[in-house]
Parts: sequence; structure tokens; C-alpha cells
Amino acid sequence: MHDSQAAAHGAPTSRTRMPLSSAGRLPLLAALLLASAATSAQGLVIGVTEGVTYRATDPEIEAKFAPIADALAKSLKQPVTIKVLSTYNTSRSAMQAQQVDLVFLHPAHLAFESTKAGRYKTVAWTAGYTDYKVSFLCKDAQPIANWKEFAGKSLVTPDPDSITSVITRAMLREQGLGEGNVKLSTTRYQDAVPFYVQNGFTAYGATASAGVIKAWKGGGGKTCAESRPVPIKQWLASTKLDANTTAQVRETLLELSSTDAGKKALAASGYSAFIAPSAELEKTLTAWLGV
Repeated sequence: MHDSQAAAHGAPTSRTRMPLSSAGRLPLLAALLLASAATSAQGLVIGVTEGVTYRATDPEIEAKFAPIADALAKSLKQPVTIKVLSTYNTSRSAMQAQQVDLVFLHPAHLAFESTKAGRYKTVAWTAGYTDYKVSFLCKDAQPIANWKEFAGKSLVTPDPDSITSVITRAMLREQGLGEGNVKLSTTRYQDAVPFYVQNGFTAYGATASAGVIKAWKGGGGKTCAESRPVPIKQWLASTKLDANTTAQVRETLLELSSTDAGKKALAASGYSAFIAPSAELEKTLTAWLGV
């Protein structure tokens, strides 16, 4: 039957549709409610990367963040689970595919990679970790005054993909030195760096561990160069999250240190507070680090 004929007989045409009856709308409404409930039940996933140059097991890391996940779940009124991303490449892959909704990242360069790509946005920094500086350990008490003379010298760094090494390379670039101008060697853990310098395997050692630097100086060692400060522990939110959820996450994290329950959750993590980030500084550091 053509549209004109259908219209003449009062039947719906291809250009006119009869409204759904109340009974017809019920299955659709039920399906939408079920989909919404399934999404809520699934909840949010926090990806956690705590660095590769320190020794900590996945269960230890998960236990540190469980109270914070509980605080977020209570605030957001939905389940929040933790997924430990124990290697940088695992973290990168998860963030490239936006497989995790929230991320706590120790290495700043991974955070900057994701924010620069537009997959995540920074919602908080970790108080006490906004001034991460790399120091060059040495036996000579004098600061490096002429960086041209640094060319050809030997330098040991932690894992090449660690934030310490990324900052070290930025320091060298800032002084007009490329990786080929320095005899670089690497060791995985920060606390192994002093061994190389102390035993003459390298002239310099790059570390940002406060404990390592303190022990080095306590044993009579010196530092002869220091980098600019970098915030290294960031909270990120996927750009797939709606604005209200992202804002609630940010507010919850920033307010943890102001309540007894929040302070208890922070105590388990070993952190004192989370603070508002600076987008301008992050942009500057992203360029400096060569991300």
C-alpha cells in the first residue's frame, strides 16, 4: 500500500509514526533502567602506578590505596576498584585505551604524556611530592660550573624510563648536552646509584631519593648539581568521565585531609594530602621534559 493510500485508510505512513502506548514504553524503560544499573554496578576502576625504581609488591600497593578507593566509592555512590599497573608500559597501554577511569601515577612523564594526548586530565597532585629534584652525587665538593667539561664524563641513572632519568636527560639538554655527550650507564633501583660513584665505576650518579641523598651526604659524599622541581605523583581522570563525576572525584580527593575519615584513609597510603594542580606549570614541565 502506497503512503497516499495508507493515509486515505488512516494507517501510519513512513513519514508518520503512531506514538508508543504505555504498555509499549514499559519494555524500553525497563531496558534503560537495567543498562543504568549495570553501569553503576560495574563502577569505576583506579589504575595505580607507584614507580619502578622502588621495591613494593602489587598487594602492598593495593592495600595502600584501598581506603582511598572506599572514600571515593562512598562519595560517588558506586563501586570503585583498584588495578595495579606494575610496569610503565602496562600503564601506558591502559591509558592509551582509557581502560581505567582514574589513575594515580608516580612518574610525571607518563601523566604528562596522557594529558598532552587529551586522554586524561589532572585532578590533583600529592602534597609533599611537588618538588621532586634530581641531584648528581659526586666526590668533588664543587658544583658543576662549566657543563662543557661535563662532556665525556660517566654518569649512572636509575631505569631509563624512570622520572629520575627523564629529568636527568632534561638537565643535560638544558646545558646543551645530548645523551651521546655523556657516558651513561643504568641501574634499576635508586639505592644502587651511590655504589657506582663510591667505587669509581662512574664519576656521577643521578638520584632523586631523599633517603639515598641523605645517606650519601652522611657518609661524606657530595652533590654537585640539582634539577628544577617537578610534581611526580598525580591523580588523573579519564576524559570519558562526565564533568560531574570528575568534579566529585577532585573534590573528594582534595577534602580527604580535612576530615577524620579522610585522614585515616590517607594514613594508610602514606600521603598527607592531595592538592590542586597547576595547569600552567604542567604545560611548562611537559615541554622541558621533552614529553
